[in-house]
Amino acid sequence: LTGNAQSTLSLRPESDSGKPVIQLRLAGGKRKHYEGRVEVFYNGEWGTVCDDDFSIYAAHVVCRELGFLDAESWLPSAKYGRGEGRIWLDNVHCSGSEKSLAHCPSNGFGVSDCKHSEDVGVVCSKKRIPGFKFIRNQLSSDEVGVEDVRIRATYSHRKRIPITEGFLEVKDGGKWRQICNVDWNEMNSRVICGMYGFPGEKRFNVRPYKFLAKRRKKNFWGFSVNCTGNEADLAECKVGREIELKGNRTCEQGMPVVVSCVPGRAFAPSVSIGYRKAYRVEQPLVRLRGGALIGEGRVEVLRNGEWGTVCDDDWNLKAATVVCRELGFGSAKEAFTGARMGQGIGPVVMNEVECSGFEKSLTECRFNSEALGCSHEEDAAVKCNIPAMGFNKRLRLSGGRNPYEGRVEVLTERNGSLAWGSVCSDSWGTMEAMVVCRQLGLGFASHAFQETWYWQGDASAEAVVMSGVRCSGTELTLDQCLHHGKHIQCPKGGGRFAAGASCTLTAPDLVLSSQVVEQTTYLEDRPMYALQCAHEEHCLSSSAEQADSTSYRRLLRFSSQIHNNGQSDFRPRAAHHSWVWHECHRHYHSMEVFTHYDLMNLNGTKVAEGHKASFCLEDTHCDEGIQKRYECANFGAQGITVGCWDTYRHDIDCQWVDITDVKPGDYIFQIVINPNYEVAESDYANNIMKCRARYDGHRIWMYNCVIGKSITLYFSDSITSVKLREIGYVMQPFSESVRFAIAQKV
Repeated sequence: LTGNAQSTLSLRPESDSGKPVIQLRLAGGKRKHYEGRVEVFYNGEWGTVCDDDFSIYAAHVVCRELGFLDAESWLPSAKYGRGEGRIWLDNVHCSGSEKSLAHCPSNGFGVSDCKHSEDVGVVCSKKRIPGFKFIRNQLSSDEVGVEDVRIRATYSHRKRIPITEGFLEVKDGGKWRQICNVDWNEMNSRVICGMYGFPGEKRFNVRPYKFLAKRRKKNFWGFSVNCTGNEADLAECKVGREIELKGNRTCEQGMPVVVSCVPGRAFAPSVSIGYRKAYRVEQPLVRLRGGALIGEGRVEVLRNGEWGTVCDDDWNLKAATVVCRELGFGSAKEAFTGARMGQGIGPVVMNEVECSGFEKSLTECRFNSEALGCSHEEDAAVKCNIPAMGFNKRLRLSGGRNPYEGRVEVLTERNGSLAWGSVCSDSWGTMEAMVVCRQLGLGFASHAFQETWYWQGDASAEAVVMSGVRCSGTELTLDQCLHHGKHIQCPKGGGRFAAGASCTLTAPDLVLSSQVVEQTTYLEDRPMYALQCAHEEHCLSSSAEQADSTSYRRLLRFSSQIHNNGQSDFRPRAAHHSWVWHECHRHYHSMEVFTHYDLMNLNGTKVAEGHKASFCLEDTHCDEGIQKRYECANFGAQGITVGCWDTYRHDIDCQWVDITDVKPGDYIFQIVINPNYEVAESDYANNIMKCRARYDGHRIWMYNCVIGKSITLYFSDSITSVKLREIGYVMQPFSESVRFAIAQKV
């Protein structure tokens, strides 16, 4: 036995330092190229690593040995599936500075008491180590191992944003190299375009590139590439045949690869005026909701005139990529499960989605329309590659305590040079701050500031360069919002009154239960003398001012149940010290305006003054396993926890609309939550609920309650008065003349 052991030791490959030489790879199903089960090639055999005593420091060593900058995390218990063969390493203790996993202290190669159910996995950063020399057999499935990839535009295309066409170059050994186009095909170009945020590739004029290729210095990469077209990154493609390099004669039967991509409509190059007009505007069948950044969100599908969600059973990158390309983005970076982008509302319309990856729409994929057992806790979401537009270079937050907050400063051209300037805070609010945070890639807005005296910022940027900013919240950049242009109007000026914002990656999302409203609606006639408290709090219509104390008011009563389906708690904007004490109800109201209730006739005219409720927010009930955090009693903290809801029962004071002066007929009943956007949410489209109501003078019926439905309004240049935010409709795109008219009237 001793002799055999010594014989085995003598066969171990060793480096000059006496340490064993190993190779590593990442393996496992349904993974990206930078993550997977850690496998070690030692003594001519592939094996795994046990998760006992493994740490993030060991993960760093693994990732660097594989050519990545570092590790993001590690996962125990065979999260990437169970391996086969030997478990080569157990009880690995790394400091993080080792050059190889073989240099870390352990039980020794092959000494382990683990099972493959304990195989460890790692997630590495996507960035490669500059100058790292990859060994072909070190890469799993012969995948492409280069440090970086770029589309190098020619002189005529360099001013375009985004860059959609140019020579393809890969960085290998610290140098940029071309790829020979002899074995190049459309599937390879499709992958490159997807990487850079473009939904597809297109043909291009070869002649100028042939001319440029003859004049350029030859420096080719030594391999061809073989992609299927479904890869999210060139690194996931397989390496083709090795190309024989012969100096300047390299690739003499071809030329360097050129890639030309088609951008999505929202990212069409700004220099081409007619470019956007070439796109036919169609009603999309798929949309993203609840995402913090451009190109990410919960997947929702339009079916039978109603938006619904997708169950995450079998949800994968192929299906996610179909969604991304359909919406004008590139390939999918990630396919999220478990309602990572918040829970939707309405039906779950698709389940067990199966895509080839080449469908034009998610609705063309195979799927099961029966979503039995699926709830909104399983809503699928995506994160897409988007083009490099340089949005974050035109804007900055200055003077804040961290990169997520500060005074908003815009880069503009003044006197022939670029300079930073501030934004006027008149009309500045949450929607405008939302656009700023999205443009900077910082997520949602948590606050919008109209005074920023506590942030010093750059003194040279105090001049106001933008005023009158009004955003709908869907714009990609602040300069896409309505504003005064070059005609600055800002009485307060910049400096301490400049606009500011703070950003966050998570936000709440409030949704009203339409079913509860329908089931609890009724009429009550109540004497005026019993409504003194409510009258003091302005919960009755204006005619109550002259009403006799013995007269009656007719009240439309109902319960409201408001869920927080988002990713963070809903907290009132106002701090505790500024809450208003209401003696009648014996508690603080933390928001002056939280909900609007309005009864309107069928043409949209309000006929009953809605209750402008200043509310006390608390967790009335929570989903199983979630602890209540907020309550109004004993002057406690107020808010709504994620997974909880605040119920205002029909028998509570002011939970009504005074319809004493309303005539019998058909009406629209509307509820708007957080109407002034005082608190940022991930999705405002579901804050509006509309119901049909029929009143016969004695009874009222509430039916067909819908949430987030858009009603198309048509405007003309003869507009006299429009208040877009107050009416709560989702607006269709306007002509420039109509947009200008609305800007003047709002």
